[in-house]
Amino acid sequence: MSKTMSSKSTESSDGDQATVELIMCNSSPSAADGGGTGSDEIAPLLVQSEKPKTNIFSVSYTRRKPREHVIETDTSLTNCMLWVWNGSRYSGLMCMALSSTIYFFMQVISDVFMVQSIPLFETVFTRCTVTLILSYLWLRRSGQPIFGPMHARNLLVLRALVGFLSLFSFVYSIQRLPLSQATVLSFTAPIMASIAARIILREKLKIAEIGGLALSFFGVLFIFRRILTTQAVSGGLVKPGEAISLNVRGSDHMLAVLVGLFSSITGGISYCLIKAGANASDQPLVTVFSFGILASPAAGICLFFFEEFVLPSFYSFLLMLVLSVLAFFAEVLLARGLQLEKTSKVANVQYIEVALTQLWGMGLSRIAPSFGRLVGCVLIVVSVFYTMYIGPEKEMNDVA
Repeated sequence: MSKTMSSKSTESSDGDQATVELIMCNSSPSAADGGGTGSDEIAPLLVQSEKPKTNIFSVSYTRRKPREHVIETDTSLTNCMLWVWNGSRYSGLMCMALSSTIYFFMQVISDVFMVQSIPLFETVFTRCTVTLILSYLWLRRSGQPIFGPMHARNLLVLRALVGFLSLFSFVYSIQRLPLSQATVLSFTAPIMASIAARIILREKLKIAEIGGLALSFFGVLFIFRRILTTQAVSGGLVKPGEAISLNVRGSDHMLAVLVGLFSSITGGISYCLIKAGANASDQPLVTVFSFGILASPAAGICLFFFEEFVLPSFYSFLLMLVLSVLAFFAEVLLARGLQLEKTSKVANVQYIEVALTQLWGMGLSRIAPSFGRLVGCVLIVVSVFYTMYIGPEKEMNDVA
């Protein structure tokens, strides 16, 4: 309640002294009530003016919520990728599992989308070239040295050379051997990698890891057992007049088998060099780039001298690019898995590709289910999940 003051002064004089009297009085009730009401009405308006001007007609919140939702989704996906890459003690095993899964999807895409026949070296040249370009762009964008640090370049050159020998010996064997035999030979590479890691990197090889690798490889043998025995029996039934041609074919077949074993041995050594190069350079992508810079021109030279170039259609070329990009990410994840985890463990996880391929084929009735195939898939799945259950090593740089 506001008050008004009025003064009224009177003077009296008693001789030499003067007296001033000041009288204070309240304003009239009617005026006071009117002024109070006006003040009460104004006060809330003044207080409201200091608050943010938001009301039910504001649209800022409705526009902001979808954006925040999208940002949260992108952030969660990024965090998940970072967690798989480096955020968990299981990152090495998960990177190898994702790499094998990508290779499985590549087979699925190749089976579903039928395209024209492309020479093998032309396919290899396309994949190596795409790998080279993507790894170069990735390294440039991240600011990493293209050729790796100086102290790691010898390892990277050796990795590129050994990887090149492994790839092209595999191409030779797959052109001259039945697909089942070439597949079985190629999946001896994880065993070779574990042996090479014991010799070169001095990694401890435990009984459980040896058992896991043996169980997975026996699973591969169970899957291809009927095909391998059928081919062996059919090869033994030969007419007398075909003895000379059989000797020629037999020698070529033995050479192809030896080349396939050489591919597995060099592949195992390449795994060790990938691990050493990635740890030395602290960047697994450098090992992928070093391989591409040698394999791409080499594949182009082999295509020029040994095969006839086939101009792919737009559909075939697009599919080749998609498969090449997937192969690039599979190689990066493989290198990352080898960098983070023990070689024998990540090598065993690689067998999951065979089990997934067989289960996919039997599910679509492309492959006739059999007891051997089912047992082989079960053995591989049990071995891989047991490796994942054991988990990574507490000390991944154990030296014997």
